[in-house]
Amino acid sequence: MYLCGEQHFCIMEITIDKNSGFCFGVVRAIQAAENELESNNSLYCLGDIVHNNEEVIRLKKMGMTVINKEEMQKLKNKKMLIRAHGEPPSTYLLAKQNNIAVIDATCTVVLKLQNSVRQGYLEIKPKDGQVVIFGKKGHAEVVGLCGQTNDTALVISSLEEIDAIDFCRPVRLYAQTTQSLFTFKKLVKLINQKYAELGIENPDFVWHDTICREVSNRENSLKQFAADHEILIFVSGEKSSNGMVLYKICQSANPHSYRVSGLNELKKEWFDGCKNVGVCGATSTPRWLMNAVADAIHAMVNVGNIQ
Repeated sequence: MYLCGEQHFCIMEITIDKNSGFCFGVVRAIQAAENELESNNSLYCLGDIVHNNEEVIRLKKMGMTVINKEEMQKLKNKKMLIRAHGEPPSTYLLAKQNNIAVIDATCTVVLKLQNSVRQGYLEIKPKDGQVVIFGKKGHAEVVGLCGQTNDTALVISSLEEIDAIDFCRPVRLYAQTTQSLFTFKKLVKLINQKYAELGIENPDFVWHDTICREVSNRENSLKQFAADHEILIFVSGEKSSNGMVLYKICQSANPHSYRVSGLNELKKEWFDGCKNVGVCGATSTPRWLMNAVADAIHAMVNVGNIQ
């Protein structure tokens, strides 16, 4: 907590949310990267290790090289990290063909989900069923999940896309681990309502609650944290799917919520006359960056010492 003020001016309190910051899957992936970089000063990573540009830059300075799938095609006899989001089977096959040593940092929750999706796909394939994934199209985790179904899964990103589902076929529904639990349950309810409207009795519909509780459990505490402060600064990378979900929760609780990905996006006028500011972030936001944002706010308002 930061307490800052000047004589004749009100005191501003800056508080960093103790529950924000990296989830255990991201912590595990970054630790794996740091351990390798400390030993060899070099490591390739397939995609950004975390959807936070500031943290990616930090690891690049340590020797990490971020590559995409096309660049991986040309990579041979090297060591490469698979991040917490996971990858489809085709990535592991390519790594084997190119003699790439893989450091697999796939989150254990994501890995369990991948196995569940694969089993569901194999179960309903003989019945011409469909796997439906509620998640962000093109997101790394979702790409990995679709790979478990030979890329036949239907991905829907919102409740409005429900009509893309073929209700005459068996359905196995899963969710990207960082999706909103509230919205997912609403989706399940809407699907069941659709079956009733169509007069389909006893549909072959099975849904799996695959949302990470470390993420979903942050929703209520974050909503309260946002409501407790006049101004809320949410720190998150622009690519973070989890960040977008949590930021919307903050906005619903406090209309004076602002999302920033770096210090240069802070605006002094946000804090005019403000007595308390809350700083929080996504599961992909490093603690050091939230601390830096708090320091920058303190310096920006220029009102005394940190206590």
